[in-house]
Amino acid sequence: MITRRQLIKTGMAGSVVLLAAGFLASPQPDLPAASQGRLVFLQAADAQIIRSLAPVMLGMAGLALDDIVRGVDVAIAHLLPAVQQELRQLFDLLGNRWARRWLAGVHSPWAQATPDELAAFLQRWQQSPLLLLRSGFQALHALINAAWFGNPASWSALGYQQPQQVMGLLP
Repeated sequence: MITRRQLIKTGMAGSVVLLAAGFLASPQPDLPAASQGRLVFLQAADAQIIRSLAPVMLGMAGLALDDIVRGVDVAIAHLLPAVQQELRQLFDLLGNRWARRWLAGVHSPWAQATPDELAAFLQRWQQSPLLLLRSGFQALHALINAAWFGNPASWSALGYQQPQQVMGLLP
């Protein structure tokens, strides 16, 4: 015979298990991300994260976001496999709806997040007491900056004049 107390405890335990299962389940991406052409490492959802963060991180609007996404993809493709695996974990984490909300503090899907919401996320991770979050910020910062400043299309905006002897080497 089951007592009322046992029934309540069992019901509460079942509720906790269902709640935990809901949080741990890997949700589908918020929105189908637009195709970015042929990317080697980045998935469509990863590309959307880069497209959303780049203008805020670089402090500029009207960027060639497709070029930045391709630049990040090329940079990651040339990294060591162990680093690529860590970046895959970072993008998978940021692509998870629950992690985006509770760990990154971005409640809207990446494509719909406001610049203020994204800037607050970047600042929280940059100044986090947790090394893991600071490392995630630094990885995103380094990749996006490398993709932008390594792109010849950005050089005129910076006032950079490439030396002539180098110009002959570029295709």
